[in-house]
Amino acid sequence: MPQQSTEILAATASGIARAARLLQAGQLVSFPTETVYGLGADARQGKAVAAIYEAKGRPSFNPLIAHVHSAEAARRYVQWNDVAEQLAAAFWPGPMTLVLPLRAGHGISPLVTAGLETLGVRVPAHPAAQVLLRELDGPVAAPSANPSGKISPTTAAHVKAGLDGRIAAILDDGACGVGLESTIIGLAGPDPLLLRPGGLAAEEIEAVLGRKLAERDVHDPLTAPGQLLSHYAPGAPVRLNAEAPRDGELYLGFGPGPCDLNLSESGDLAEAAANLFGQLHQLDALGKPIAVAPIPMRGLGEAINDRLRRAAAPRD
Repeated sequence: MPQQSTEILAATASGIARAARLLQAGQLVSFPTETVYGLGADARQGKAVAAIYEAKGRPSFNPLIAHVHSAEAARRYVQWNDVAEQLAAAFWPGPMTLVLPLRAGHGISPLVTAGLETLGVRVPAHPAAQVLLRELDGPVAAPSANPSGKISPTTAAHVKAGLDGRIAAILDDGACGVGLESTIIGLAGPDPLLLRPGGLAAEEIEAVLGRKLAERDVHDPLTAPGQLLSHYAPGAPVRLNAEAPRDGELYLGFGPGPCDLNLSESGDLAEAAANLFGQLHQLDALGKPIAVAPIPMRGLGEAINDRLRRAAAPRD
């Protein structure tokens, strides 16, 4: 990806305001949380979210956690329930993520949820993260700020070593206190599920709930970072690398030319990544087989093709 000058911003009022402006402009900003440094993008801007994968070299479109400043803010995007209220009251702000069904009109990019109907939300406790999220007053999608497969960063120096020249800025506020990613609890089903162990012990959560967390069944549709994915797959057959549609097929295009929907008329892979899940959903709703134009195997094209191969895989 093109190199850029990565700013190092102090966690002052002016530095945080600068970070918020960059996020609003669709840029990537690394910021500290109490767990690890996150690589943030405005979760409502699909092209900005796509840039996270490009910067990290993330091999597939995994669901991302949306960071918000409060439980009240979280309720703008997910369907809240009594268990969520109970856990949020006990552990937010803090290293706990809750996975809940999306609410109508949420405005979250489908790239954040990997095309699923649930969203992981977290309210970080780190003071600089809190100020940044309130300044932006919007959700920030943020995996750990490191190249994919590398050790998660707990200092700004770690972030700079891995991502310098790939992101707009790093908000530096020293070392993270917890140093371990958040615990993820699934609340979209009948029982709370431990989806990923992390910086908050499961026993503490169970003590507040007054019951054990359920074990996740491999067939459960919930998904979260750190798991094998249950990917969205269209109901109709999907044919890849199609130069043109066959009779009865819908055509998902890339680049100039006639099609039913176009991932990117200009051949922009970041735009294609941002549009992928939403356009697959739109075509699937029409109930016809889907043919997909060839996508170059470079940059984000590798992740797009990985996701398309999963969508096209034979199903029982």
